[in-house]
Amino acid sequence: MRADRLVSLVLLLRQRGRLSAATLARELEVSTRTVLRDIEALSAAGVPVYAERGRHGGFALLPGFQTELTGLNHDEALALLVAGSRRGAQAFGLGSALASAMLKVVDALPESQRDTAAGAVGRLLIDPETDLLSRRLTADEVPDGIVAEVRRAVFAGHKVRIHYAAVGQAPRWRTVDPIGLVTVREQGYLLATRSGADRTYRLSRIVAAEELDEPAQRPDRVDLDRAWQERSTRFRAGGDPVTVLVRVNPARREDLVGTALAVHAEEAGADGWLRLEVSFQDARHAEWALWQLAMNAEALAPPWLRTALRDRATAIAARYEASSPS
Repeated sequence: MRADRLVSLVLLLRQRGRLSAATLARELEVSTRTVLRDIEALSAAGVPVYAERGRHGGFALLPGFQTELTGLNHDEALALLVAGSRRGAQAFGLGSALASAMLKVVDALPESQRDTAAGAVGRLLIDPETDLLSRRLTADEVPDGIVAEVRRAVFAGHKVRIHYAAVGQAPRWRTVDPIGLVTVREQGYLLATRSGADRTYRLSRIVAAEELDEPAQRPDRVDLDRAWQERSTRFRAGGDPVTVLVRVNPARREDLVGTALAVHAEEAGADGWLRLEVSFQDARHAEWALWQLAMNAEALAPPWLRTALRDRATAIAARYEASSPS
């Protein structure tokens, strides 16, 4: 750990110039006393770090000092920097490791390419915190110690014991065989098996975790993308599926299809709108999906869905017909 921190300290000074002990401590997530000890260790090892006194003083490297990180071309480094802008590393407890890696990536570039790469990355934004409607994406909060324990078990191929709080239930201990980790829209999941059966656990609901010495019972190779797709399909099919006939504005077709389990039939209507026969997970899912489309869709069948949407709209209209609250 200290060796990694010393490398990160050198790279920070190379890329940013003179920095105070307080700034270095904040960047490296250590105390200023630790930074001062690290500076002494670097000096003893022959790294030309010097201190400047005064109000605007700090630590810096002698001009021209080079580290030995090479081997990446411009496009390779850019690809890593773009990947590093994604927030999945946070979900897996790798935020500080990612920051250290990005310093090394930038330092690996020839000096003539650093500014170009940094400027290119500044023109690419991956998964912003809000969408065009200003809806904020909420990330799961998972303690680093818990996710690190789970991550170690996944990589080592060991069983892991988790204290898991399922929805509406008190936490209880489970011993599982970890398959892999998945992050979807800021939410992290552990894919595992328990007594041979597939299980999916949300990381934010793991209260405690303990890696065991016992080897996990799992295949040597796994197609994690396929495994996730299969579990997603089973999850969506877990309710009481309903089939709905819908009339929809062509401009909102993708919004409708994106929420449905399947599209069974589709044809263009004489009025220019589309008629689709689609299935949803259950009645509640169908009502929610059609309500989101407001005046851009109409449920034609079954009758109970038309009634449910009419009653909801009537209740909303009645509320707003009343006088404003004082």
